[in-house]
Amino acid sequence: MLHQTQLAPGTAELLGDLRPLIEQLGLADSLTAMAGGLGAATPRQISTAEDLKRCLEHYHAKILLPVELPAIQRAFDHAGRNELRELIAFDRQLAGESILQSFASASRRVGQSQLQRLRPLRDQRMLKRYLAAVELGEANGWHTLVYGLTLAVYSLPLRQGLIGYAHQTTRGFIQSAARSLALSETDSQKMLEEILTPIPAAVESLLPLVTLPK
Repeated sequence: MLHQTQLAPGTAELLGDLRPLIEQLGLADSLTAMAGGLGAATPRQISTAEDLKRCLEHYHAKILLPVELPAIQRAFDHAGRNELRELIAFDRQLAGESILQSFASASRRVGQSQLQRLRPLRDQRMLKRYLAAVELGEANGWHTLVYGLTLAVYSLPLRQGLIGYAHQTTRGFIQSAARSLALSETDSQKMLEEILTPIPAAVESLLPLVTLPK
C-alpha cells in the first residue's frame, strides 16, 4: 500500500525540492529521454498510460534502483564519516555515468540550488566544504548526492529517505504526464501505487549491498 512509502515527519519539505528536477527534465517526454537506450521495451514516445508505466518501470530498473538510490546512500555514508575527499571523488565518478547524461544539467542545477539553501548552516563543516568544492568547479553537486548529504545533516532516516525519493520522483513524472494523457486522479494514484509496490522491499535488499565498509 502507498502508506508504506511515507516519510517520517519533517522530511516532506526536503522532498519537495525534487519538483524542479521534474520540471527541468521537460515533463513526460523527458522521461522517455531518461529511459532512452534502456532497451527495445522502452517506448520512444509517451502517448498512452501504458507507455508511461513502461517508461517508469524502466526508469526504476535502470536508473533509480541501480544508480540514484545507491548514490544517495553513499553520499549519506560519506557525510556521516566526514569523508569529503571520497564524496568529491564519487561526485566526479558519476559524471562518467552515460545513463545519467540526459538529465545531468538539471541534476546539477537542482543540487546546487539546494546547496545554496543550506548555506546558512554554518556549523556544518562537511556541507560548507562540499559547497566550496562545487563553487570551485571541483565537484558537480548532483541532486542525489546533495539529497543524501542533506539527510545526514538533518539526521533524517536513510531508509525512509530512499523510499521517499522514489515516491516523489515517480509521482512527479506521473503528475507531469497526467494532463496530456488524460489520466484521472484515480488512475494516476492507482498507477503510482502499483509502480511503488516493490520499492520498500527493493530498498531493504539494497541497503546492505551499498553500505560502505567501515
